[in-house]
Amino acid sequence: MSALTALISAVTAADAGLADVGGKGKQLGLLHRYGLPVPEFFVIPAIWSRQRRDGVPGDLQALLQAELAARGWLNLPLAVRSSAVGEDGAAASFAGIYRSCLNIAGLEALTAAVAEIWASLDTPTAEAYRERLGVKGEPAMAVVVMPLLPALASGIAFTCDPVSGRDDRIVVHAHWGLGEALVGGEASGDEYVFAEDTSDTWRLNESKIGSKAMMRVAAAGGGTQLQPVASADAQRLVFDRRQAESLAALLRDAAVACDFVAPFYDLEWVWDGGQFWLTQARPVTRRPHYTYDALRQQPAIWTRGNTCEIMPEPLQSMDWNFSRRGCNDLLRQGWQLAGYRLLPGVQRAGLFDGRLYLEASIMQWEAWDGIGLLPERFNALMGGHQPVIAVTPPNWRERLARLGRTLRYLRHATAMGRRGDAEVEQALALARELRTVPLPQDNAEITALLQRLFRPVREFVGMFFLQGSGGGSLSLLLDTLERVFPGESAAIGAALLAGGEPSVTAQQGYALIELAQLAKSAEKCGGPQNHPQFARAFAAFLDLYGHRGHYETYVRSPRWHEQPERLLEQLPALAEVDAAVMRERQRQAAAAAWARIRRELPFWYRPLLRAQVKAANRDSNRREAARSAIISLLSSGRRLWLLIGERLVGEGALDQADDIFHLLPGEVERYAAGHLPLAGLRARVAERAALFVRWQACTPREWLTLSPTGAPVLRSTLENAAKPADGRCFRGVATGTGIARGKVRRLRHPAEGLALLPGEILVAPSTDPGWTPLFLKAGGLVVETGGYLSHGAIVAREFALPAVVNLPGILDCLQDGEEIEVDGMLGEVRRLL
Repeated sequence: MSALTALISAVTAADAGLADVGGKGKQLGLLHRYGLPVPEFFVIPAIWSRQRRDGVPGDLQALLQAELAARGWLNLPLAVRSSAVGEDGAAASFAGIYRSCLNIAGLEALTAAVAEIWASLDTPTAEAYRERLGVKGEPAMAVVVMPLLPALASGIAFTCDPVSGRDDRIVVHAHWGLGEALVGGEASGDEYVFAEDTSDTWRLNESKIGSKAMMRVAAAGGGTQLQPVASADAQRLVFDRRQAESLAALLRDAAVACDFVAPFYDLEWVWDGGQFWLTQARPVTRRPHYTYDALRQQPAIWTRGNTCEIMPEPLQSMDWNFSRRGCNDLLRQGWQLAGYRLLPGVQRAGLFDGRLYLEASIMQWEAWDGIGLLPERFNALMGGHQPVIAVTPPNWRERLARLGRTLRYLRHATAMGRRGDAEVEQALALARELRTVPLPQDNAEITALLQRLFRPVREFVGMFFLQGSGGGSLSLLLDTLERVFPGESAAIGAALLAGGEPSVTAQQGYALIELAQLAKSAEKCGGPQNHPQFARAFAAFLDLYGHRGHYETYVRSPRWHEQPERLLEQLPALAEVDAAVMRERQRQAAAAAWARIRRELPFWYRPLLRAQVKAANRDSNRREAARSAIISLLSSGRRLWLLIGERLVGEGALDQADDIFHLLPGEVERYAAGHLPLAGLRARVAERAALFVRWQACTPREWLTLSPTGAPVLRSTLENAAKPADGRCFRGVATGTGIARGKVRRLRHPAEGLALLPGEILVAPSTDPGWTPLFLKAGGLVVETGGYLSHGAIVAREFALPAVVNLPGILDCLQDGEEIEVDGMLGEVRRLL
């Protein structure tokens, strides 16, 4: 007997090739590995089916006899299921095409069942199905053998809506007895629809009694037979709410275990009266793209032109869990305030090669249909070079509706802004409280503590409004300026906003300069480490801003209070920065812009522009404040998760505490509740850690488009995005004021900031608040990513720093030490020869 023909156990099925165990055997092996409740099973390798026309070989019968005896299954009723090569895959399910046999007992019956299942490979139906899908070559069939479960109820489930494609729904069909009545179409069974409440929490949304057959399928005498269903059972739901939600939690856990990025699975389950079992899992094939009607025939445009500024690297499972929900929470608040009817459950975030993307086509449509913002204009605000959707000119009714929504937004934004201000303070207070709270010993108390942390995500709509909709007033200002200064609105707007009321990020920068100057003066007294005044000032700084850090949106990223040396090493260079000169530069930029307005525009424009500038400055500051509060909550959450991780290390569930970021919160909760075994938890972490390494080796695209069927259409070409036609002048988005000349200093991470000398032009792939200390000593700023609303753009305007963003690939086009000119007025970067 060779290794190719040996029977394959449940333990090794996950490592076997699809050509050996088929789709069903492979998926069951993965479920088993990941700690899901799957009956014990073994797989007859597909290679044996090559001899199917000669019957079941004697060598295989001998193997089966020995295996059944060793397992004590000789007289046990068995379920014998097809697992063809290519079956139960993402491209084709082969559902109902191949044969399965139930209630098979003894070697003779098992041999006959295997032959019957192999024979189903050659039926006209199977041949036609393979031909339609273009499946070539000799078909092969593995066979899964497992005990037949005593099913009180069973059914099928989809961890998305299989009709609409909506991903915040789980749909379950249940029937008494075995599931053949459902699979065969004799009954629809009860239907349960679950909705996602908070991340990883699914609540029963609706249930209805379906057409349950008056006869149920039950095991009997070497096969199955119909048995009467009690009339009372036929007229009531199979499960109550508690049981149904317990099943939904298991189904969701199975789906994310198999694929946490695209957890859309078709599963079969059994209820034996004591627990739920999973007997089959396969990806949902051809899941419809859930989008607005107007976009159904257009490609889906996915971009990271905005998100790569704050999350340029791959996301771990926990990062994706928060980002998937958080992006939608941020982006929908403004439209809801305006009274625009959003598509319920639409998903605007996606993960490709581990990177965070937003579906620009949906966002462009909502901006266009909601208030008439052109897709091209939306792209300029968002950042990126992605294509735009096709739109048709609006009629007068649509124009009137858009005007009404704009007015409604303006009418309600003030009150929502005040609510957001209050929620920002509440979030900061909560984060400060959780910053030092000890981790409880009781799992229920830990869950309650985490629920307190998650509460703002569910309830603080005002805070998310400030973060996600802070560009509304800025957009109005730019529209006004574009009408009177065509082509110059970005530069003039940046100048008008220079030197206004500082945001929390700018205040952080000024405080850091003061700290640096105090550290310099302390050098005369034996150094900052021996200076009590500096120690107090540094502690106060960390109390206010210690939750910030490099690429702070990742839960996995350390914070400044964890790594204060990251700040201390920047202080000597920052001590040379003259804040007074910076403020004078801001004043001059704003004064020059207002002088031009007084010179070239009628006097009645001035009050309008002053009001719009004030509103844009206020909303930009609120946006930064909301971000700081959200990051503060993430920082406190990071601390709690690491404490839990340390406890799991002690239990042998993790190798190191930060491995916990490869898990979803729901998985940690299921492990703590005893629903997920230690081995299953470790297997998930190991698989995702390996996947993360593969993602890190991928070169991401700025944008991509998918056809309505999900097939790739176009992908961006970063290597050409920033190359100028004449080799000298690069054109991006103007986001800062004035013109700066200096030497290039390319940095790929803010941790490299010591290499930046005062006055050099900082060229970076992306910027988040962790880069802010470097803005203070840079002479100008050039960024591969971002748009007018990006963090780098906002802070550059505040500091009156000449800046150009949205130039993908420019890091590779420029060289350190090269002399360039950054024109923050025209949005150009020019080589100086």
